[in-house]
Amino acid sequence: MADTAPQGLLVTAGKVHVPFKTELLNTLASPRFSTKPPHLVGILATRKEDARTYAEFTKRSCEQVGITFELRLVGEAREGMDHGGVGIDVEEAILEANNDREVDGIMVYYPIYGGRQDQYLQSVLSPLKDVEGLNHQFLFNLYHNIRFIHPLTLRAPSSASTLPLASPASGIERAPEGTVKSVLPCTPLAIVKVLEHIGVYNRMLEYGDRARGKVITVINRSEVVGRPLAALLANDGARVLSVDIDSIVEFSKRPSSSTQSSQFNAHHIVSTLPDDFKLANALAISDVVISAVPVQSYKVPTKDLKDGCICVNVAGEKNFEKDVRERASIYVPSVGVMTIAMLQRNLLRLCEYQDEAKRLGA
Repeated sequence: MADTAPQGLLVTAGKVHVPFKTELLNTLASPRFSTKPPHLVGILATRKEDARTYAEFTKRSCEQVGITFELRLVGEAREGMDHGGVGIDVEEAILEANNDREVDGIMVYYPIYGGRQDQYLQSVLSPLKDVEGLNHQFLFNLYHNIRFIHPLTLRAPSSASTLPLASPASGIERAPEGTVKSVLPCTPLAIVKVLEHIGVYNRMLEYGDRARGKVITVINRSEVVGRPLAALLANDGARVLSVDIDSIVEFSKRPSSSTQSSQFNAHHIVSTLPDDFKLANALAISDVVISAVPVQSYKVPTKDLKDGCICVNVAGEKNFEKDVRERASIYVPSVGVMTIAMLQRNLLRLCEYQDEAKRLGA
């Protein structure tokens, strides 16, 4: 009988999710939530079936751990449904939830309008309730590698320069006294946690530098997943090749020159690559390949993968060919369960923000 090639290991997000679910359950069982569980509001303003499916998945996942989930339908999502009363638009719904004292966290199912209008709505949402980490204050922290923040900066961003921030280069993993960890976008954070679980991050290295030495290709440079993910990985030391439909650029924390001003945190820079540097070139040198293309027809060519690489599929559609495990040493077919876990984790972190702000007399 002829020998068959070994198959790469299949790792599911459900397996990675187990310790995070345990952590969530332990926190939710604490006295802090004994009388009132966290209240998460989802705002659905589109009739797209995948958004409604995601909303239903979020609701079930929250109910399983004891989080109150409320879905508010507005705009297109409300049309043709017998709810009575006068409908409101999505911006008004966000503002209402911002001001609702019973609401601890808010998520909005994007895309709604697309482009700049959706980005505007992300900044309308209060950062104190933004479980998805898409408010401009959180994105600024992400891109500038600001890992710990004073909770009051979320109310008064102009005071940020006078309040303490912990340097990411200090190797401190826990938030120093009086600060909290900044919220990160759910899906990029979920992917990082998956990579930590399967050993891409080296815990022997200093915190903030544990992806050093890894070459990672991220396919799709969307503002919600691809770009923030590339920045996160680069800020942790990786060389990231960010592939989009019309270009490939490199995210790296280590510029070739030493002229960068020391008054800023060491964070990623973006460099253009030669026009003749193609996807096949990126795949051939990548230790990790992450694809987040929301199109079923798009497939990463198995033949171009570096032998023994790690492949992670993000979108609901499968972006890797069926024989991917013949080249990949590890294949993660989806991260959906982990995305919800990070959303729930962010919700509890926002409750921590609110507690800390109250303790400081805000």
